[in-house]
Amino acid sequence: RPAFDGGGLHWARRGWPVVYFGGITLDEVRARGLEPTQDNEKLVRESLREIHGPQAYAKLSLPAVRQHLAQHPTIVDGLYSWAEYTCLRQELANPMHVIAICADRQVRYARLADRQARPLRPEQAEQRDIAEIENIQKGGPIAIADFTVLNNGSVDDLVSKVNALADEIMNEAT
Repeated sequence: RPAFDGGGLHWARRGWPVVYFGGITLDEVRARGLEPTQDNEKLVRESLREIHGPQAYAKLSLPAVRQHLAQHPTIVDGLYSWAEYTCLRQELANPMHVIAICADRQVRYARLADRQARPLRPEQAEQRDIAEIENIQKGGPIAIADFTVLNNGSVDDLVSKVNALADEIMNEAT
């Protein structure tokens, strides 16, 4: 994972527990003895959703989320699907804020092409976007987000925005 992903890693540095949905995929890829490629990760994601339903990641993460929530506000990093969102809303009594961290398409695609691990060509990134929108209804959590952070600038700019949002949420909670 990058030094700052806009999500869980930064929040963890503030002392908030993080449950990373993507870790389920990476763990399963390793457990199956597969290389961590885009295709293998997609295969595992689809397989887990076939086995556990479209809310697979929320369902598989619920014990850890509940354990952390018993002691502290908790970040769920990587909630992508409408089914995951509705599962968490139904299963958790705690208030939930959804934060969408978004970048313009050309910015996302340039970053995906430049990343060290699993770089994607623009046409691969577009195929991934379409599959995530059509197959897992990724747009739902983004549309219903309580907060949206635009991530088109530098890492420092994003860190500043996330810090301000974290302060706002914590002040609201107290």
